[in-house]
Amino acid sequence: MASVLNVKEFKASERTIVVAGLPIGLNNQLLTTLVKIHFEDTDNGGGVVEDVTYPTRTKGAAYVTFKEKTVAENVVRKKKHCLADMVGYAQLTVSHFSEKVFSSVMAVLDLSVFRSQVRLESLVMDLKREIPTLCLSPLEANGRISVQGTFLAIQKLKEFLLLNASFLLEKNRNRQSPRGSTRRNSHSLKPPRSLTPETMKKGESLVLDTDTFLYLKKKRKVYESTLRKFHVLCQETVDGEVTTLCIKNAQGGSQPNNEKQVKEFIEKYSHALHFELRKETFILEGKEDKKNIKLACEQLSSSYPQVLVNFYKTHIDVIGPPSDTYLFKKDVMEFIRQKVR
Repeated sequence: MASVLNVKEFKASERTIVVAGLPIGLNNQLLTTLVKIHFEDTDNGGGVVEDVTYPTRTKGAAYVTFKEKTVAENVVRKKKHCLADMVGYAQLTVSHFSEKVFSSVMAVLDLSVFRSQVRLESLVMDLKREIPTLCLSPLEANGRISVQGTFLAIQKLKEFLLLNASFLLEKNRNRQSPRGSTRRNSHSLKPPRSLTPETMKKGESLVLDTDTFLYLKKKRKVYESTLRKFHVLCQETVDGEVTTLCIKNAQGGSQPNNEKQVKEFIEKYSHALHFELRKETFILEGKEDKKNIKLACEQLSSSYPQVLVNFYKTHIDVIGPPSDTYLFKKDVMEFIRQKVR
């Protein structure tokens, strides 16, 4: 999990854990109290909790800082944590605050678009069967559901939903056609495996973590050189934490296997890169803070060629090897301290 830094407060990362999978939509104070109670329970490997940071920039995630480093280690070692009580049942994912990042994605799906064609409860059951590694929250009345999983699982989820959407379009065409005599149970979606949306027939599609992709593209020359070497074009669609690549041949039908080779190479390379990187995030709060942090990052970035600095309106992401990002973060904090003296 990536760490998030507020200039006003710099916590000891070795005593802090990241808790993901918290139910969304509850009162923040109530959820903070329940998290504190859970992790102070010795049956959960817990101990004295010094602080709970919630909400954070990552939905459904909290930062829990213990008084003792050994307690944080015990909690992470236990692995399985379930938050039950007033919130029902929630399976939590716990990791060290300093752990390398980009291992999973959380997203909210709006399945209401399928409601006129299929029972949403059946669709969710199909999702669980097809992609058992996904963690799904209870289905809400408005058709929304939260999902969490690896990027491979999210990619499978996307393909599964695209297949279902394509199947429904085809079924509607059959209904309108005099020859459309095929009948299926509308309470469950079972699209034929051979049925693929038009957008997926052309080229190869690949889903990556946005931060990993940006680092690959901007800091590793191998990305552009591979596209040139195999004569392929890559359409990049960034959607929050997920980036979708559509890889197509640049020279008509020549070398059709190039698309697949490039996809496999980028997939393997980004997967390895994914575990080598760490992200630090500076939250921009207050006019003076924003000015000092931006100035520090701009001035220091040239001294850290392995670090990628992404500027946003509300925050700044710093991505790179763990040692480089740690030293960069340390220098930024020192720069700010000198500025405010």
